Amino acid sequence: MRMVNIRLGFLWLILLAPLASVQANEQTKHGHNNRWLLIDDFEQTDSVDHWTKADTKNDTSPHIANPQITERRAALDTQLELSVSDSQNNKIVNNYMLKKPAGEGIVGNRKALTFKALPESVDVGEIYTFYTRINVEYFPNNHAFGLSNLGPEEIKKHDYNAFEATLRVTDKVESNGHKNDGALMVKVADGYDNVKNYAANSDAKPLVSGLWYEIWYVVNNAEIQNGGQTYDVYLKGGDEFPEQTLVYRGATFRMQRALPLTYFLMNCNTGPATQPYGNGGLRYDDLYMAKGVTLLTP
Repeated sequence: MRMVNIRLGFLWLILLAPLASVQANEQTKHGHNNRWLLIDDFEQTDSVDHWTKADTKNDTSPHIANPQITERRAALDTQLELSVSDSQNNKIVNNYMLKKPAGEGIVGNRKALTFKALPESVDVGEIYTFYTRINVEYFPNNHAFGLSNLGPEEIKKHDYNAFEATLRVTDKVESNGHKNDGALMVKVADGYDNVKNYAANSDAKPLVSGLWYEIWYVVNNAEIQNGGQTYDVYLKGGDEFPEQTLVYRGATFRMQRALPLTYFLMNCNTGPATQPYGNGGLRYDDLYMAKGVTLLTP
């Protein structure tokens, strides 16, 4: 009887193998990946309560305590794949985080920090892929977001220098007179660089306000001598990148401390009161991470 059971079990494995293969293929086809770890998708009503907010260089005058705006919002969104639909207008409600350095007409909030611990740390020597959707509320705008290997108090102390892998959205004029154009940017050794349209052999076009963009950044947290402290960026969105496209190879960590990455960090800036940049916000949604190179959609 035991031999019969073993043979029957083996037969079931043979019969189920093609089904498992079909299911795996369907999973790949639709971009589902169980390896993704959720940082935040802002679907919970208390999502923003789990982020730390700090305005560490608040030069508003007259002084306004805690001027940054970091709120959970909801809006109808036709760009998302419709898993839950409104049969009448074929739209779904999307929840997201809106982050702004301050309200309209308020200047002088120079370091509006918002950060949250990652669900697991990225140890030195490891490669992880991070996925983020962003949407520019409007320009003028000055935002940076990415990863930190410092703790909360050190993040507050070091602000921009708390970043390692960093992405940037801005159209500000730099101190050297260079005017940014609102394209997605990465960190490089001598400052920032626009992401690229390699097919056109040019910088990518500015981000379009009101459109959602998907970003995958493959982060190599190995030591410099082992080829690490770098990240590659893939982008999907708008007319320029209707499909997922590699837009930057070998961007560099800001500080290159070679420590475990532990926090997702956002920072924005109104600019100084004498030369404000503007208070355009950045919308964030669907923040995920996965070990290794993972270019599917969570």
